[in-house]
Amino acid sequence: MYLALWVGGLVVALVALGLFVFGLRRRLIQRSGGTFDCSLRWNVPEEPDLSGKGWVYGVARYSGDKVNWFRVFSYSPRPRRVLERSAIEVVARRMPEGEEELALLSDAIVLGCLHRETRLELAMSEDALTGFLAWLEAAPPGQRVNVA
Repeated sequence: MYLALWVGGLVVALVALGLFVFGLRRRLIQRSGGTFDCSLRWNVPEEPDLSGKGWVYGVARYSGDKVNWFRVFSYSPRPRRVLERSAIEVVARRMPEGEEELALLSDAIVLGCLHRETRLELAMSEDALTGFLAWLEAAPPGQRVNVA
């Protein structure tokens, strides 16, 4: 009986520690500011896929001429993807459809992009989208920026 209580307490403590580390990591990512919630789907086929598969919830952070994208459910302190402003080309903008609506946040808008010839989609709130497009258009003189 004592062993079962001890093991149960240990499991509860490990789960609490894991949740604490998730929260701490997110707080550290957001500490420097310039962050927004952003789901990402990488390597999207050319035909629209409305099944909701492939979307990963994350947090994006502006860092100079780059956007660092971090998975929410990860312990890694490093960004999963780094998107350079000069390599991003916006090709489409749409509302989520079909099962995508269940996979994304309720107020999300989907932005279709090309990044170094890789098709990707970013889903973010309208406020975050406005900031993202303004950041893209605010490229230093001489840089090529394609916003549809």
